[in-house]
Amino acid sequence: MEGFWGELLGTAVLIIFGVGCGAGVNLKKTYAHAQNWMFISLAWGMAVTFGVYVAGHFGSQGHLNPAVTIGFAVFGFFPWNEVFPYLLGQFLGAFIGTVIVIIQYYPHFKATKTAADGNMVGIFATAPAIKNPTFNFLSEVIATCAFIFTLLNLGDFTQGLKPVIVGLLITVVGQALGGTTGFALNPARDWAPRFAYTVLPVPNKTDPNWSYAWVPFLGPLVGGILAAGLEAVLI
Repeated sequence: MEGFWGELLGTAVLIIFGVGCGAGVNLKKTYAHAQNWMFISLAWGMAVTFGVYVAGHFGSQGHLNPAVTIGFAVFGFFPWNEVFPYLLGQFLGAFIGTVIVIIQYYPHFKATKTAADGNMVGIFATAPAIKNPTFNFLSEVIATCAFIFTLLNLGDFTQGLKPVIVGLLITVVGQALGGTTGFALNPARDWAPRFAYTVLPVPNKTDPNWSYAWVPFLGPLVGGILAAGLEAVLI
C-alpha cells in the first residue's frame, strides 16, 4: 500500500479547501458568499498546492488524481503495482474531505433551502455552463491534457516550491479553460464528493446530477492518457 496514506491525506486536504470554497461561495450567510471565478480558481489552485505538500510529506508522489496516476502508468511514468493504492487513497480521501466540509457548513446548508438559493451538487462536483455532452467531454479532455502535459515537465513536483507552481498551473487552467465545465480534471475530485452528497444527510440537498457524471470521470482519464502519450512520443 505504498503511497496510500499520502494520497488519502493529500486528497482530503485538496477537497477540504476546494469544496470548502464551493460551500462558502454558494451557501447563504457565509462571508464568502457570491465571490467571483478568480476567487474560486485561485482557491482550487492553492488547495492542490497544499494537498501535494501533505501527500509528499507522507510518502506519495502527490498525484491526488486518478487521471494523473493512470495516465502516468499507461506510458511507463509510474509503476502499475502502485496504481490501486493510489486510486484507493484518492477516492477515500476525497470522500473524507467532503464529510468534513459538510460538518463545517452544516448550519449554512440548513439555511439554504433550494438549488436556486445555492444548495446544490455544484458545491461538491462539476456541471456544464452550457449542456452539450460532446463538447463538455472535449472540454474536460483538453483541460486535463494541458494540465497533465505541463505537470509531466515539472519533474518531482512535491519538492521545494514546485507544489506552488502546480497550484498556479491549476489556477490558470481554471481561468483559461475551466469556464465551460468547472474544470473537474480529476475523477476522484468529482465522483467522491458527488457520492457523499448523494448518500449523506445534507440538509435541503437537491439532484446530484449523476446523468452528467460520466463527463468528469471519463474526460479527465482520456486527457491524462493523451498527455502522457504525447510526452512519451516527444521524449
